Amino acid sequence: MIHERRRPGRSWPRNNRGYVLLKVDTVENDAWTSQPEAARHLGVTLIRVGMLIANRRLIPAENPAGQAGVTTASVQAEETWQANATKRAKLARFLKDTINWF
Repeated sequence: MIHERRRPGRSWPRNNRGYVLLKVDTVENDAWTSQPEAARHLGVTLIRVGMLIANRRLIPAENPAGQAGVTTASVQAEETWQANATKRAKLARFLKDTINWF
């Protein structure tokens, strides 16, 4: 019998824990966009995309292959908001999102 070497306090190997930090829906490829692609499309940084996800402005999703991204509909909604929002509204939302990020 082969005994696995385990660290004290761990009852099973790390890769077999079976938990997910964020439960997201799986959507079809045409309804899914990668986070870097969403950042390019919106003209923001990847960190800003993370903030938009954390503040529920973009909806996280994964494609059938299991890759993390966001829904195309949420990217389009964010693009519409950015196109129509005033500078004051954009600044207020950015400050609010930054505070919520922490």
